[in-house]
Amino acid sequence: MDQQNNCIVISHVDKYYGKKQALKDINLTIEQGMFGLLGRNGAGKTTLMKTLATLHEKQAGEISVCGIPVSHAREIRAITGYLPQDFSMYPNMTVYECLDYLGTLSGMPRALRQQRISMLLKRVNLNGKKHSRVKSLSGGMKRRLGIAQALLHDPKVMIVDEPTAGLDPEERIRFRNLLCEVAEERIVILSTHIVGDIEATCENIAILNDGELLWKGTVSQLLENARGKVYTAEIPAGMLSQVKRDYIVTGMLRSERTVTVRFLADGESGEQSAGLLPGARTAMPGCEDAYMYCLRQHGCEIVGGEE
Repeated sequence: MDQQNNCIVISHVDKYYGKKQALKDINLTIEQGMFGLLGRNGAGKTTLMKTLATLHEKQAGEISVCGIPVSHAREIRAITGYLPQDFSMYPNMTVYECLDYLGTLSGMPRALRQQRISMLLKRVNLNGKKHSRVKSLSGGMKRRLGIAQALLHDPKVMIVDEPTAGLDPEERIRFRNLLCEVAEERIVILSTHIVGDIEATCENIAILNDGELLWKGTVSQLLENARGKVYTAEIPAGMLSQVKRDYIVTGMLRSERTVTVRFLADGESGEQSAGLLPGARTAMPGCEDAYMYCLRQHGCEIVGGEE
């Protein structure tokens, strides 16, 4: 099969809201499997996701989804499942009624609806809740119901925007595992500002900031990019404020009188460099370190070790 029919190709895409440019010359290819779109709030992630889902129109550039131009909205929506950040469903319907109604709206025959709903409720571990009203579900259950509705018509592409915000750790892990299972059969785009979600699920990623594409590649390449730029040092607790002014601090562990800080700095890998804190030593970068270094590398404003 033609590779274009199994991927999303984004070429020189711009998007404006009035005079504000929300997307700036975005070029990206997304292939089958899990793909992570990482960036802080307001980076342009949701705008890009809604443009791919044909909910927003681009002003310039080209997008094809599995070989279909994004201008063919009806065809794109037929092969795309979308779980928005502000996902909500009919609160007084039962879980089964809600999915059945959505299937009816999309023109699915009754027998197919029954088959798909039964299979999906088992897959998202909601079969025991099919007669419960949507408003009675926990936040994690509602997100899993959102996955079920996005998969109802067996799409080739699934777009998931900030899916784990507000979930407890157990639900986040369950949700991420479900996404990885789903991605074995299709393209799944996970858009988030939570670095841990990307690190746990995605090998291929892109980083957006202020509408610009700062990075595209693998997580391994992002980690390698930050090698030799991450340090740890044990400092007196009274020095912490000064250190946060001088460096981008990505982690800290307090004891009674000292703080072990993890921070970004340019220096010679493996050796204490001039200008570094006394006793500072290089550390292996984690995904959060590498993400923060990428922002710093591209001149993004980061204050006091925080976005």
